[in-house]
Amino acid sequence: MQRHPHENTTGSDLPALVTPLPGPASTALVDVLARHECPAITARRARRAASLGVADTDPFVWETAVGANLWDADGNRLVDLTAGFGVATVGHRDPAVVAAAHAQVDRLLHAMGDAYPDVTRIRLLEALAAACPDGLDHAILGLSGADAVDAVVKTAVLATGRDGVLVFEGSYHGLSLGTVPLQAYKASFSDPFRGITHPHVHVLPFGCDPADVGALVQREGIGLVLVEPIQGRGGIRVPEDGWLRRVHREARAHGALVAHDEIQCGLGRTGAVWAGDVTPDLLAVGKALGGGFPLSAAVGTSAAMGAWGASKGEAIHTQTFLGHPVGCAAALAVLGQLDTMTARCAERGARLAGRLAAEGLTVQGRGLMLGVVLPDAYGVHRRLLARGYLALPAGMQGEVLALTPPSVLSDAQIDGFVEALVEVA
Repeated sequence: MQRHPHENTTGSDLPALVTPLPGPASTALVDVLARHECPAITARRARRAASLGVADTDPFVWETAVGANLWDADGNRLVDLTAGFGVATVGHRDPAVVAAAHAQVDRLLHAMGDAYPDVTRIRLLEALAAACPDGLDHAILGLSGADAVDAVVKTAVLATGRDGVLVFEGSYHGLSLGTVPLQAYKASFSDPFRGITHPHVHVLPFGCDPADVGALVQREGIGLVLVEPIQGRGGIRVPEDGWLRRVHREARAHGALVAHDEIQCGLGRTGAVWAGDVTPDLLAVGKALGGGFPLSAAVGTSAAMGAWGASKGEAIHTQTFLGHPVGCAAALAVLGQLDTMTARCAERGARLAGRLAAEGLTVQGRGLMLGVVLPDAYGVHRRLLARGYLALPAGMQGEVLALTPPSVLSDAQIDGFVEALVEVA
């Protein structure tokens, strides 16, 4: 297996491909994967495509990453415009995150969830409260974005006594059994499980008349309005100014809580610490929080979280790995750089958006959460990948090329990407 000398780079380099993608090492590894992983997992797409009579290829297989670069199993160097689904906002293998994780591994690998907490978890909860909007200072930790949304929904049910949830067309809040009925992105994700999932989920268009929110909340007895301040998988969609604030006003006037899903758009990604311009009752946080480690949080006001009541001896919401020490240590390192990371997202995003607009491309989003509107975003992402740039299509019809790169993306990487995009679009 070829190795690229990646240890001496900061991750700010242009692509360098030594094989076509996927290369032979990646293909051999996916052969192994196909023998052992559930066929539903997308990495087996070439074999699925063959059975359907359509064209597709094996994915490349990641081996290592640093900054905004990644290397595959064949030694190909790519530029990552996804940050690994928006996770590596601070950069892949950020030195502070790596150092914090190593130090924690040397001290404590595992504690006891809700029963006997550890020092690092307590310090993280304090730091997270300080980073959140005023009044959001009580949290339930989890391991995934879906965990955070599950906790948000449970909290709202307890706080309001209502089990109805309102979401918006194009929304994506995870695919766990609890969250899959809340997505309004692809019916195929939730249809097979409708018989055993939450039946009281209502959908309105994203950006709808806020009065429709109030009317539906009142008519259906909805207890939670769940919204992404900027939709991610739905196509990097930004509502008009003031819409979110008016939705809050309508929901609260009829007794519902409002939760922001900032799993993708939060923690500096949009050039502001939080994408929402109004403080919610509940906030779902994830992706960038752990700097690459699985960690999430549902954060709420004392009034909302107080609905759980005092423990009666057995926690009614917990996990074995709740507040895992290594993830909490990594998150502390991320939060320690939050202001710098946010400023980088604002500055890098302005440069990237400016370069794209100068080429006559239609760009939407904020900071380093951008979408380029293209009639063939899927085909464009495939052609970009052949040149060493990893980006993903998004949107209800796959009409947007989503760009959520690490905040350490270099000038050369921005310029190289834009030039490649213009050539292949």
